[in-house]
Amino acid sequence: MDGQPLYKRVLLKLSGEALMGPGEYGLDSNTVKQIAADIGSVVAMGVEVCVVIGGGNIFRGMKGAAAGMDRAQADYMGMLATVMNALAMQSALEIAGLPTRVQSAIPMASLCEPYIRRRAQRHMEKGRIVIFAAGTGNPFFTTDTAAALRAAEMSCDAILKGTQVDGVYSADPKKIADAKRFDTLTYLEVLSQDLAVMDAAAISLARESKLPIVVFNLHRQGAFASAMRGEGPYTIIRDV
Repeated sequence: MDGQPLYKRVLLKLSGEALMGPGEYGLDSNTVKQIAADIGSVVAMGVEVCVVIGGGNIFRGMKGAAAGMDRAQADYMGMLATVMNALAMQSALEIAGLPTRVQSAIPMASLCEPYIRRRAQRHMEKGRIVIFAAGTGNPFFTTDTAAALRAAEMSCDAILKGTQVDGVYSADPKKIADAKRFDTLTYLEVLSQDLAVMDAAAISLARESKLPIVVFNLHRQGAFASAMRGEGPYTIIRDV
């Protein structure tokens, strides 16, 4: 490898849980700083980066619905949680010297910009990081689906999904010791084997848009930059 990035423009998908660090909920400032530093190292390679963050560290819509709350109402609460995470990540990135804009699918003029596709593209062309908050702005859609949607709208070359493990496994490797790890998968294999990478709507949208999905361990420092150079370990999902 010559150290050159494989992709020019990417979307980084982070779960809300990724921001918890060793905690059980909320935000861990050291973890947020480390992620910001890793994003900075990829921007330094000349890559245009946008980000979608989940809200599960603060509130998860499905959990609220399971507790008897109206599902749409619960999902809107989850979207507000993603805005809180986006603002925290913006702060960490700007402290690290990286100009960042937050755009929300639910307009919140006092906090951030509304989502405007062409404005977001212009920010990226100018070297700014754009964080897309509030999912798609609609209940019943996950932030995974929002990530696939925004990546397609931004004409990204790939989706980089940072997770708790170094790729896609046949089962949860933390619970099943002999779970098989995959280096490559097709979209249809992910769907037919019901592998828990992203939900079916997100995988189908990525497939339709011909967007490869690179799944890597977010907690291994420098893993984002390594994956961008094609250095493992990671799993790549694409049509062969």
